[in-house]
Amino acid sequence: MMETGETQVSEADGSRAYWLLRGMSGAISLPGLILISSFVGFAALAKAAGVTAAQAVFMTGVVWALPSKVVLVGAVAAGVTLPAVALGVTLSAIRLMPMAMALIPELRSERTPRWVLYALAHCVAVTSWVLALERLKDVPRPLRTTYYAGLGFTLIGMNMIVVAVVYALADSLPAPISAALLMLTPMYFVTSLWGSAREQAGHVAMILGVVLGPLFHILVPDGDLLAAGLVGGGAAYGWHRARRAIAS
Repeated sequence: MMETGETQVSEADGSRAYWLLRGMSGAISLPGLILISSFVGFAALAKAAGVTAAQAVFMTGVVWALPSKVVLVGAVAAGVTLPAVALGVTLSAIRLMPMAMALIPELRSERTPRWVLYALAHCVAVTSWVLALERLKDVPRPLRTTYYAGLGFTLIGMNMIVVAVVYALADSLPAPISAALLMLTPMYFVTSLWGSAREQAGHVAMILGVVLGPLFHILVPDGDLLAAGLVGGGAAYGWHRARRAIAS
């Protein structure tokens, strides 16, 4: 380990390729394999919906976040109008804004150009976000954008290849297996959030979300996730503030 910050930065500046390769190798991990399995399910879903192979690969690279692509494919298959499709994908992607806002301060240094942050924001999704927050603390700050570029763009590239290959073989993949694989990423996300929560309020919010989700699905099926998130998150935040007030 390097003993001082100045030594750390000076030595890191000469090893940009090293940190790029570290980021790329970080994509080949258990979370990365879980993500790949989810894209196996997406490729089968896209083919069943009538999306071409080129379109499915293009979606993977350009839209990237898996839930947004599932919304897009489902809307196309249902014959929804283009403005409605765009709105649905946009609403699905809004959830990434807080993730990007939490990640960008960890990536940037005083000399980081804004265009670099804009480009890296495209890589923000569940897997890359969780991996980055776990590992960036061990990366010298001037090299964090390099590390995350290797991580994020490698994940995107790997899954574009996976989608292309699986699309060609999708007819031999049973539908239940495709659906099960598609669910692995949200399951991983939930367990990762639980383990990485810094405050007990995060655990409370997740428990309330699990309890309130089915209830709001019955009461307001068109806005169940939003309602569960607002009510559960608001209640958890109120509990957290009350707990701090009592402690002080």
